[in-house]
Amino acid sequence: MSVDTRRVDVTGAAAELLRRLTGQYGPLMFHQSGGCCDGSSPMCFPAGEFTTGDADVLLASLDISLDQPVPFWMSRSQFAYWSHTRLTVDVVPGRGSGFSVEAPEGVRFLIRSRLFTDEETEHLVALPLA
Repeated sequence: MSVDTRRVDVTGAAAELLRRLTGQYGPLMFHQSGGCCDGSSPMCFPAGEFTTGDADVLLASLDISLDQPVPFWMSRSQFAYWSHTRLTVDVVPGRGSGFSVEAPEGVRFLIRSRLFTDEETEHLVALPLA
């Protein structure tokens, strides 16, 4: 039996918004810093507008049914806290950060999470990050 060990997933509503935003801004990327306030929300930027480095890990490339997946980065320190959870990018009404591309849409991205099962955790131990 195959075990789904994706670290990050995206809801249908979030994928639809990402497709629209890609039409406006071109290729996109996410970064989750783990800071306070808006910094604890996933921030969506035009690809390359946010510089990642050794302090960040690439958790996933989100397939939103376009030619180019959307990379999802997280600060390494935040990943240390969330490594045991499966994250799902969702979108809800409300005002998000002024720096994230969805802000003018009157919605904001957020993360929903759940703990990995024991079986998923066993499979993840042997897998590299995205």
